[in-house]
Amino acid sequence: MTADLILSGGRFHGLDGRPPAEAMAVRDGRIAALGRLSDVEGLASVGTRRVDLGGGHVFPGFADAHVHVWKIGQLQETLLDLRGAASLDAVYAAVAARARVVPRGGWILGRGWNEAAFAGAMPTREGLDRAAPDHRVLLTRTCAHIHVAGSAALGAAGIDAGTEAPAGGALDFGRGLLFETAYGLVQRALPAPSRSDIEGWIIAGARHLAALGVTAACDAAVDPPAHAAYRALESARRLPIRVSLLHLLRPDVGSALFELPPPHRSGWLRCDTVKLFADGGLSGATAALSEPYRDGRRGILRLDAGEIEDLGERAARTGYRVATHAIGDRAIEATLQAYARLLARGSARPRPRIEHFGLPTPAQVGEARRLGAHVVTQPIFRSELAASFAHVLPAALAGSCYPLRALHDAGLPTAYSSDGPVVRDVAPLAGIAAAALLGVPVAAAIAAYTRGAAAADGVEDDRGTLSAGRCADAVVLDDDPFAVPPSEIARIRVRSTLIDGRFSGEHA
Repeated sequence: MTADLILSGGRFHGLDGRPPAEAMAVRDGRIAALGRLSDVEGLASVGTRRVDLGGGHVFPGFADAHVHVWKIGQLQETLLDLRGAASLDAVYAAVAARARVVPRGGWILGRGWNEAAFAGAMPTREGLDRAAPDHRVLLTRTCAHIHVAGSAALGAAGIDAGTEAPAGGALDFGRGLLFETAYGLVQRALPAPSRSDIEGWIIAGARHLAALGVTAACDAAVDPPAHAAYRALESARRLPIRVSLLHLLRPDVGSALFELPPPHRSGWLRCDTVKLFADGGLSGATAALSEPYRDGRRGILRLDAGEIEDLGERAARTGYRVATHAIGDRAIEATLQAYARLLARGSARPRPRIEHFGLPTPAQVGEARRLGAHVVTQPIFRSELAASFAHVLPAALAGSCYPLRALHDAGLPTAYSSDGPVVRDVAPLAGIAAAALLGVPVAAAIAAYTRGAAAADGVEDDRGTLSAGRCADAVVLDDDPFAVPPSEIARIRVRSTLIDGRFSGEHA
């Protein structure tokens, strides 16, 4: 057996229990050998490509276990990016500027506003009407659980003062605010993107992630059109990174469920898990809590335990497992109760996922561990969204949300992720740094972005370590995260990304 590629001149951290290696050989997209350079050289032939990494530190490719790939691309290429807006005036100015280039009567769509940066004041229908009186405006909060629409957008959707919100949602017509499932009321009026649009957004988002060392991602909310776009890109061999999909099962409005395609599993694309929403977002005060937020609300429980159980059973009958968005303790409790019943009758294997797990009680951490559920959480929330949490939560809860160290100490199967574009910094190194600064050992934080993410996707036999026979997916860093203080990890630069034995971009 000869190698297609030999990498040397670096320090190879396999994360498989062995000491770092000197070189790595690749053949047919798989790791052929990892060890001393003198041993790996024995696999070289005349046609073997050799790359000297110039002292870089090589790790298994990072995997973002919960990110919205196509939405990252859409925000880069199409929407107004409001994540940096420091005031309501800045939001309205951005809308007015876009109105000058969008034809009269057209849609202006944006995402990223956060009232925590505006002293708690949310954008309103009246403000949007002043900024763009001749356009249909819809702006999504950074968490994507709250939206604000102008009068023309509400009118296009047939929403008026007498419109009732669907179950699991709330509507404030006076201010133009739509919470949780109420978004579906206005979504129906939006122009549908073309297949080409979605494909372009997927490619843009995936390339952005690849530049940050991400070789695999889980797109955490995919509907039938997005699923079709992913399948088309896979067939055309145009996916820049490996992707798994969480397929939506229940639309925001109406009783009809999405029809699930047959489960699909290949080396580049997997779709075998459904996504459910048990509650909303923590920074926007829609996550379902037992203790009240500062304003007395307790959030929105979108699904109770019985509904999660019923939907999970339906998914199991079609060959899917279940992943449930559950942030507040009320939603987590409902999810755990449903999972316990599903697991008891064999309807939730392989192990189900819980997305976010933002404010669990100690008992819920223990129950999740007992059930063997995979928790997919976001360290970067504790740094980037800290001001938002402090704005809506009592001090005691703000300090205990996303308890990463407690999850680690409990031995809970955990994968890390960014949930981008909810946050601006989707780099895995930023997430590793955030976890380490909260007391999680650096090795465990890196593992949650590699081995843990692979296990959450059910591909731990193929990815997550640099070991012979595994996929040749790796990231080359310019420094060693084990050798710098946690506060410096986010400053480490990604030199290159290797996917399927090729440097990022070579296979596209």
